[in-house]
Amino acid sequence: MTGGVTRAEYCVVACAEAWRGDGEILAAPMGAVPRVGARLARLTFAPELLLTDGEAMIVGGDPEVVEGWLPYRAHLALVTGGRRHVMMGASQIDRYGNQNISCIGDWKRPRRQLLGVRGAPVNTLNNPTSYWVPRHSRRVFVERVDMVCGVGYDRVAAAGPAGARFHDLRCVVTDLAVLDFATPDRTLRVRSLHPGVTAEAVREATGFPLDIADDVPCTREPTPAELRLIREVIDPKGAREREVPS
Repeated sequence: MTGGVTRAEYCVVACAEAWRGDGEILAAPMGAVPRVGARLARLTFAPELLLTDGEAMIVGGDPEVVEGWLPYRAHLALVTGGRRHVMMGASQIDRYGNQNISCIGDWKRPRRQLLGVRGAPVNTLNNPTSYWVPRHSRRVFVERVDMVCGVGYDRVAAAGPAGARFHDLRCVVTDLAVLDFATPDRTLRVRSLHPGVTAEAVREATGFPLDIADDVPCTREPTPAELRLIREVIDPKGAREREVPS
């Protein structure tokens, strides 16, 4: 905690920033912290965001008020047309942004079965995609994922222009830092460190060499108004703190 702001609240703000400038688009956050972040963005600097994969009861302070409805057919049209920015989880992710949520070990005989591939290939090839990792560790940030579900920049480059047309990996928010792919070879680098986190701690928790500038900034602090919204309106029961304990 820094100045009364918890690590979880820095993560919420970092997730919210992922949707800055997106305009009128469907935000699809997965996880407690991304959901709080998307709602914070909607209530502050991104009022055009649509926040639903079905029935929308998550924007205002009253949980009983239905703000909108998005039938699944229309949802799929937004996904395939690029009018959706999803923030997914990742059981594994490599330096190019290849993501695994399917299994650990050889897929023919995995040591552990996870969610399955689900919509990850469609998400990454058709609309902007970001990732949320609540526990930054070498188990997640690996040299090579055991199975590719979400498609990274190296595989898209190998596929050619057709594969890259709508491919857009934006950022990876973790409990330690915010990372993006703004490097010449489109590999991960650290964009900002959360207060109290050192570059060495992030390198130690990452299973491959990571680009961290000497002057890397701190993740921005939530404003007093944002803190009030997070604590009193959006997440008064503190789901964010259970996902990222202080």
